[in-house]
This record gives sequence, C-alpha cells and structure tokens, in this order.
Amino acid sequence: MIKRIGSLYAGNIDMDNIGLDGTPVNDRLYSDDDLFEGFYKGQRICQLMDQVGYDTFWIAEHHFQREGYEVIPNILLYGLHLTHVTQQIKIGCGFNINPMWHPLRLAEDFATVDRLTEGRIVFGLGRGYHNREVDTFGVPSTQSDSDANREMFEEQVEIIYKAFNQQSFSHQGKYFTVPARVPYRGYTVEELTLVPRPRTIPVETWQPMVTASQRAMDFMVKFGIKGMMGGGAASHMGPSYDTAVRWRETLARHGKETELGGDLMFGFTVFLDDTEEKAVNLARPYWEEFMKMFAPLGFMPQLSPDQIDGLGDPKRARLVGLPTVESAIERGSFICGPPEYVKERLMEIQDAYPGVEEIMVSAPAATMPESLILEQLGWFAKDVMPAFKSQAEVAAAPAD
Repeated sequence: MIKRIGSLYAGNIDMDNIGLDGTPVNDRLYSDDDLFEGFYKGQRICQLMDQVGYDTFWIAEHHFQREGYEVIPNILLYGLHLTHVTQQIKIGCGFNINPMWHPLRLAEDFATVDRLTEGRIVFGLGRGYHNREVDTFGVPSTQSDSDANREMFEEQVEIIYKAFNQQSFSHQGKYFTVPARVPYRGYTVEELTLVPRPRTIPVETWQPMVTASQRAMDFMVKFGIKGMMGGGAASHMGPSYDTAVRWRETLARHGKETELGGDLMFGFTVFLDDTEEKAVNLARPYWEEFMKMFAPLGFMPQLSPDQIDGLGDPKRARLVGLPTVESAIERGSFICGPPEYVKERLMEIQDAYPGVEEIMVSAPAATMPESLILEQLGWFAKDVMPAFKSQAEVAAAPAD
C-alpha cells in the first residue's frame, strides 16, 4: 500500500542547454548567481509540494558542480531553511555522503536539525560516486577505489549508529579512534556522548541501492537502513524484481518478515501530458540530458566508449546509436502519459510489490524550467496522488 509520495530535486540549468543538441556538459560554466538560483528554485518547488500534499522533498549533497546539475553542498543546512518556509513537508537527505564527513560531525548536525525541526528531516546516507567531489575531500570515491570507500563508509555508519543509539560510546577501527585518549578535567577520556542525540530513536535512515550486492544488503539490514531504488543515481535501472526478492530474503534472515518491497522505496521519472505521445515527446530532451549527465559517470554500462564520447559532441551525438527515451520507458524508469495512465502504471507497481509504502516521483529539475516543474508536480498532486492518498486513509482508518 503506497502511503507516501516524495519528489527529488537536483539543480538549475537553462532550457537552451538541454538535450543532445545543447551545450556539452564539460563546456558549461555558470555564474555564481546562476548557480545559487538553484537554491531559490528548490525553495519554490518545495513550497508548492508542501501546499499540494507531498510528503517528502528529497535533496542530494553534491559539490563543485559548475555545470549546474547538482548545486546543494549541505542538505542539512538547506533542509533546516526549507522547514522555516514550509508548514509540514519533510525534507529527505538523499543523500549525505559519509566519506566526505567526519561521522561524529554528521551525527551531531543531523541530530541538531532533527531537534530544531521536530523530526521533519529524514536521514539518508550514501557512499559517493563523483570522484571530483569525494576524492577532493581526501577520501576515495566508489570510482577511484570502491573497496576502500565501502570499508570507510561501513566504519562511519557504525560510529554514527553508536552515537545515535548509545548514551555513551567508544570505537576503535581502521580509520577512526573515538574518543581521542586524552586527559580531560582530571580523567582520561574513554567514552563520548553525542550532544544532542536525535529526537526519535531508532533514526529512520535511507540508502541508495545501486549495485545491490549481498554484502551491502546485509549491512543495511543490520543497521535497519531502508533501500531506495531509482532516483538520480540509478533511475536507468528501474525496479528489479530479483533485487527485491533478495532484499526480502535478507530481511527474513535477520528476523524481519515483510511483503515483497518492504523497506524499499522505488523512484520514477514522471511526465504528464494529454496523450502518451505528447508525454513521450516532452520527456525526450530530458532523457537525453540524463544520458549526458550520468553515462560518463558509469551509470549506463550498456553504452560503448564511442557512444559516451559522442554524448559530449552535439555534432556526433545523434549518429552513434544512443538509446532513446522509449528504452527508458520500456525499462520502467520513465512513466509518460496522461494521469490515468500514470496511475495504472503505479498501481501495477503496488500490486507487484505489496510491501512498498513510498514512491519517489522525479521531475528532472536539474534541466526542466521551473514553471514546467511546478505545473507537472501540481498536476501529479491533483490527478494522480489522490488515488494513493485515499488508499492510505482507508488503511489507517480504525476498525469498527
């Protein structure tokens, strides 16, 4: 039963740059004011979502994106601001990138914002695949050394959860010794207490499920972390039945029985128009922009080096046999059509994965004009969401 629907936001790019015929990604350099406009754009999107009934506004941590795609370096700070200009919508951290933080600073900052917003910030953790970002902060990304990245990530998560869940704690690992063994006020420090600790424990936490390795699944379930499939980092994959089955089996081995899709969130990029044909044509340049953004980062392994090289050259891009938006629709990551068609597709997901309670809908805000984003999100809220909201209300009604 889908009970909650959220949306994902990325950044700010002008329409003239969109699609295979637009400016190559590596040639883009926006002004400071243009880049910061992404913050104001995100605020207006969040305010509209708050007014029309979305549950969560998901935002991502990224750095140094002079191309204009993802321009929010501190989503906890930005999320705190957004709660000041909205009434009830939650702000989802999709995701804080652990390796670029000291784990105790991340734990402190989340707990502080969690307290100040009275629980309106949803915690999320990621490993970091942009090597320009992560490696610049002095730690390996998944691109440069995936094994070392995972090793550090897992140790950081262990520290964060000790800080959240234990009144006092210590840790000795490969990368971190907590606390520092120093004399303090006449005694040797052996344990720390996080100040403040989060408002509600255990902390609801989400993590992207990209490679879906068994090691990653076991680790997530050990700490009660939920998985997000789709969205910006992996929307080309779409929901995977086999992955969902393995996830359910992993939960069961750890003592938690769920229906298929339990503790998972699926993400889809949705385009609404009066007909399927119009919606597909509306989506086409944004699919092309998606390829330009993510394929060079390794998220479309089906593309050849020549195809990826062609993405960076508007003169060659349409000559190298790149996949079309129809292929994304066939895989299920893009849903394009009138509201009734979109509802049918989401109902099919709900029937196939009865344990799923949350769906993330993504208007490709990094490249879509603000007016069109607001129109699409408002239309979805008016003509698609009520079907799922009414189901949730029925499910939550007390028995006679």
